[in-house]
Amino acid sequence: MRKPRSEMIAETRAKLLAAGREAFGSVGYAEASMDDFTAAAGLTRGALYHHFGDKKGLLQAVITEIDLEMTARLCEISANAPSRWQGFVDENVGYVQMALEPEIQRIMFRDGPAVLGDPSKWLSNNGCIATLARSLRALREEGIIVDIDPEAGARLINSASSSAALWIANSDDPATTSEKTVKAFRTLLEGLLAEKD
Repeated sequence: MRKPRSEMIAETRAKLLAAGREAFGSVGYAEASMDDFTAAAGLTRGALYHHFGDKKGLLQAVITEIDLEMTARLCEISANAPSRWQGFVDENVGYVQMALEPEIQRIMFRDGPAVLGDPSKWLSNNGCIATLARSLRALREEGIIVDIDPEAGARLINSASSSAALWIANSDDPATTSEKTVKAFRTLLEGLLAEKD
């Protein structure tokens, strides 16, 4: 029995995404050949053009997929923390530390900005800022942090974490850079805590 068209389309798209992700993660965007990854997926360039427009469109789709996975991981980190504050810190630090993972490092923090431009302009960035703002608002309402405008605080924290991740990913010694960055980032976040009598 023949598969429904919608299922075939979804399978083709998934094959191209997987092949593109493998190529971008292993050899990088510049070296990834469209012919190589379409052949690896058992498909044609025409399928790539139809589903993603071009190689850049495929990179954008791969980044979206990785971003969703990163978000799910960060939500799990936060949910498993012993307190709302600790979850907030762990989630933000976790994002910065992900810049050490080879696939994320190359695709999200090296090739992504080089090909797609400033990450602060990416659509996914608005979701990150909204999530941070909600967390800050809840922490403020509980009296855990100082009275800070949630959106302003979210934008500053988002900028700091993005810049830190980019620095780590492009460092000559990512592990050492991550270690000192995480320490400084924790100190910055702790500055939000309300003083307890």
